[in-house]
Amino acid sequence: MITFILGGARCGKSRHAEALANRWLDAHPDGERIYIATAQVFDDEMRDRVAQHQDQRGGNWRTIEEPMALRDVLQKEADQNRFILVDCLTLWLTNCLLAEHDCNGAVTGLCEALTALDGEIVIVSNEVGLGIVPENKLARQFRDIAGIANQRVAEVADKVVFIAAGLPVVLKENGSEG
Repeated sequence: MITFILGGARCGKSRHAEALANRWLDAHPDGERIYIATAQVFDDEMRDRVAQHQDQRGGNWRTIEEPMALRDVLQKEADQNRFILVDCLTLWLTNCLLAEHDCNGAVTGLCEALTALDGEIVIVSNEVGLGIVPENKLARQFRDIAGIANQRVAEVADKVVFIAAGLPVVLKENGSEG
């Protein structure tokens, strides 16, 4: 089952995803929760954000820090006895864009992999297209890449949830739009 969670910055996406993981663990006490962190820490502000996320989710998670090879890690780790939380797709896309990788090809590879994986997978992503038009070319390019990537992942996901003000709104469930 693939669940895709979208929303703006600081709206409660990760908290909602972690609540899903806790409910899953209650139903699968012998299961394992894996947190795939795509962030790269380059400054104190990002270091503080990462620490806040770590404190928020607590222990009993196996964390894999993987800023680029997301598809490969998912293919290696996905299993019926595992809950995998990817946080977040937009940071991964940022890493791909700044490394001058083929973002479209990377998203295609990710979506192809997602359709063949076992286990419970939750992917968190920012919805960046709801704000003002960015003033610089790189930011506009990122907004466009993220918007298309979100559409493509939502298409292969079993469930899509939009978070606004900490409240989940189901957009798609079991393959049908809400």
